[in-house]
Amino acid sequence: MTVEPTAPLRVALVTLGCARNDVDSEELAGRLEADGWELVDDAADADAVLVNTCTFVEAAKKDSVDALLEAADLKSTGRAQAVVAIGCMAERYGEQLAESLPEADAVFGFDDYVDIAGRLRRVVAGEQHVSHAPRDRRALLPISPVDRAASAVVIPGHAQGDEPDLPEGLAPASGPRVVRRRLGGGPSAPLKLASGCDRRCAFCAIPAFRGSFISRRPTEVLDEARWLATQGVRELVLVSENSTSYGKDLGDLRLLETLLPEIAAIDGISWVRVSYLQPAETRPSLLAAIAETPGVVPYFDLSFQHSSPSVLRRMRRFGGTDSFLELLASARTLSPHAGARSNVIVGFPGETEDDVDELERFLTAARLDAIGVFGYSDEDGTEAFNHDDKIAADVIAARVERITSLAEELTAQRAEERIGETVKVLVESIEGDVVEGRSAHQAPEVDGITTLIDDPLANLRLADVKIGDIITASVERADGVDLIASVIDRRLTRV
Repeated sequence: MTVEPTAPLRVALVTLGCARNDVDSEELAGRLEADGWELVDDAADADAVLVNTCTFVEAAKKDSVDALLEAADLKSTGRAQAVVAIGCMAERYGEQLAESLPEADAVFGFDDYVDIAGRLRRVVAGEQHVSHAPRDRRALLPISPVDRAASAVVIPGHAQGDEPDLPEGLAPASGPRVVRRRLGGGPSAPLKLASGCDRRCAFCAIPAFRGSFISRRPTEVLDEARWLATQGVRELVLVSENSTSYGKDLGDLRLLETLLPEIAAIDGISWVRVSYLQPAETRPSLLAAIAETPGVVPYFDLSFQHSSPSVLRRMRRFGGTDSFLELLASARTLSPHAGARSNVIVGFPGETEDDVDELERFLTAARLDAIGVFGYSDEDGTEAFNHDDKIAADVIAARVERITSLAEELTAQRAEERIGETVKVLVESIEGDVVEGRSAHQAPEVDGITTLIDDPLANLRLADVKIGDIITASVERADGVDLIASVIDRRLTRV
């Protein structure tokens, strides 16, 4: 009698939150696929659904819970046998989340990532998973797929340090072995520099569940960057909780300045973008490296959060309107057309109307290309949670509306200032005769897009353009933060 082979179990990953979560999901996908799981895009076709959660603000928590509940519905309407919560919310709340959300079959913490395939298989088989008790990881090395110990993949039949080549499509060995499988296409991909954070901002809980800051070694970053280039990636977005700290735990605070030219020199990589810069740590040498290194886009993602010195002190941060404007001026002296974005929080405990006025003064003078506006919300385990000078919810909402309206006006004005500029555009989408991409000052998903149009006098036609091309174009008009640019009479730049 012939025994039919057992079909592999299918798994879908649903990812919420930031680009760092995107990397985590791709590393987990690599581990799962290497262990025999079949990855599917549609959760309705999966035996197991992993929901990579976010816990940054209250809205993110709600979105994560909604995604888990939506996935749980598939157990009665689709193929799914198990729904598992992973990621920041799962790590932060652990057994509390498991108790309050019985629709999820398991809640995995970061410690579960090393044996993700085996643990998920056991959950699908009906075994009860004991969720972890939340703990403060600030005194610990963070445990995640990219950590030095946790990222070592030991393949059966091979001693650690003598591993075979990984299957095609998985990242190669690079010091600690990091297995990664791209879940999306497109010419841009995040590349993680580090995990965790050593700062103690009063409003932020990330260090408590992500752990202390730990840099990946340059060889590991470079090897993964080379692999991503073989997967069709043309832009690498360097991510971490605080990219300005990269290298400090390796004994070289200026290691990023050394690493950037090496990444940019990788064959096939056209753009390198640095994200998550801490203004107080953004040194002149780093400004110069970002603004002047060939292949590194002059783009400054600066986490200002506010500009009133008194609010910043209560946030346990540093700086103020004048020093922040000086920092931006220094960047633009090096690269006049540099892109700049930031996020701000309004309604922090103790914030006064004068503080909001000061924030408005800063934003008006800063000429930022993109501004994210958040209303303060209490995060348990943070210093601000226990402040007694809280702002009423309706006042916070009004301030959010006020600053958001200003931000939309200012960023639209900044986009209009770019009319007439010559820009490089990375093509990301072609649908019919609509060709869209991003200029160097626009980061993926958060900073707007650039739509390309034909110039009757140009030799290049949009019909010749492909995804991943970098096109030189002239900005003709703006629509909010989005640009419309015509191709220039020049040879197509292939990457």
